[in-house]
Amino acid sequence: MNALIDTHTHLYTEEFDADRELAVIRAVEAGVTRLLMPNIDDTTVEAMLKLCEAHDCCYPMIGFHPTSVDAGWKERLEKVKGYLTSSSHCFYGIGEVGVDLYWDKTFREEQMIVFEEQVKWALEYDLPLIIHCREAYPELLEVLSGYKHTALRGIFHSFTGTSEDAERLLEYESFMLGINGVVTFKKSTLPEVLKNVPLKRVVLETDSPYLAPVPYRGKRNESANLVKVAECLSVIYGVPLSEIASRTTENALKVFTNAEKSF
Repeated sequence: MNALIDTHTHLYTEEFDADRELAVIRAVEAGVTRLLMPNIDDTTVEAMLKLCEAHDCCYPMIGFHPTSVDAGWKERLEKVKGYLTSSSHCFYGIGEVGVDLYWDKTFREEQMIVFEEQVKWALEYDLPLIIHCREAYPELLEVLSGYKHTALRGIFHSFTGTSEDAERLLEYESFMLGINGVVTFKKSTLPEVLKNVPLKRVVLETDSPYLAPVPYRGKRNESANLVKVAECLSVIYGVPLSEIASRTTENALKVFTNAEKSF
């Protein structure tokens, strides 16, 4: 069996209330042996921690999602930071964070402020940054440009951009591109784009419960489905599934260096 790492899954959300434990079991049985879990905001931390404390294969991260930025963002961000600074918890990344202007541009400036604050957390605590970006590359890169030559590392989560987008993001040499079920979609341009992206810069993710790969598209996604993403990359890169597994695992460990001893 090929061991895979899901670098981005939200099995702690309400979509899994009916079968959460089974979802973890199905993932492990499918060969997805490590599940990295980005937080969403101040309302989700406890549920995430509860799941991660129950399973050695689950690794929590802490962050404040851009779509959660609202009028009360200062207090909410401070609450999330309280978990990070507490000695009670061990986190493996800062995420997921970023800028999202797809649904609403009302808090554009605030999203950029919140993002930059969390970039500083990642540097201060030597943790990888898990970046979400939707319809906001200019804003995202405006913030990141000042940190290009720092020790910052991480993942550009759910990459679905163009070859030009990929080229700009890969300039951040300690970052990987997170590839999920979108790569399997019939009209996806990702297979073509990835031909210009070295396999050494790619990690696997599901973004469960979202973005289920073919043949599960339209249904709730879960970490066990990561195998379908790996199989698709095997075809794109023309290498055996075992090589996709080993190379993407190696790539993930370059990002999550503080988790390496527990893998």
